[in-house]
Amino acid sequence: MITVLLNAFKRQKYLKQQIDNVLSQSVPAAKILIWNNGDELDLNGYGEQVMIANNSENLGVWSRFAYAINAETDYICALDDDTFPAPRFFESCLQQMEREPALLGARGLRFLSNNRYHPFTSFGWDAPNEETEVVDIVGHAWFFKREWLGAFWRELPPLGTSRLVGEDMHFSFMLQKHFGIRTMVPPHPVSDPSIWGSDPKLAMELGTSKEAVSQGEEALRKFDTALKYCTSNGFRLCKDTSHRSSAGVVIGPGVTRLRFVKRLAQKYPLIGKWGRAVQRKLAKKNIHI
Repeated sequence: MITVLLNAFKRQKYLKQQIDNVLSQSVPAAKILIWNNGDELDLNGYGEQVMIANNSENLGVWSRFAYAINAETDYICALDDDTFPAPRFFESCLQQMEREPALLGARGLRFLSNNRYHPFTSFGWDAPNEETEVVDIVGHAWFFKREWLGAFWRELPPLGTSRLVGEDMHFSFMLQKHFGIRTMVPPHPVSDPSIWGSDPKLAMELGTSKEAVSQGEEALRKFDTALKYCTSNGFRLCKDTSHRSSAGVVIGPGVTRLRFVKRLAQKYPLIGKWGRAVQRKLAKKNIHI
């Protein structure tokens, strides 16, 4: 029923843990496809259930969605290498697909600007949502129907743009434009972490490590460029549709993109946790920093 697509590069030491996590789901994966951009992998003990594509160079994160064509199941779930879904996440995604087929993820964002990635409103493992939320993009995990790969490759990214970022915006944009399909975050209730899309502690630890492609000013500039390209070519954001909520007041460039704030949060986790709580409280009052 489900093929899982994993991406391996600099954090291969977590790969077996991630595979075991996937195989222990209440609805386990029928097959696991590994798109390896790092050192050559040889995973003994998993047999034909795991298929590896070892690449001679780093081809980025977009190419894994071409490799996904090898899936022979109705559903595919692509996971970033810092994502370890809770035991019933796949089950929750299938339930949401019954209610309304959508591109689903472990964390979703609603953008507050057509040109700036930060700040944004977040839902999912880092900002629990009691009900399904419509968002602009999802990340960390992408749960979708295999046939939707046709939308992903309906249009190619512009020549010269980064293959390390932007695939999340592209996928949501293509599904919206060509298939009329929305992007959503399934419920992440505080009372039931067994259906969450990622382990919050591991996601925060690995997502802010030096290996993460989302870190640094250069990465943020690429995010801004990707978002501006999509919106300038017709990507309709939640803030501009009937599903919008009040955008409120945006103050500053987004504190999470400030280098010294990131370093402070990494050095003192409690300060980071407190800061994220303050952000969420302000966001509920439509004040975004």
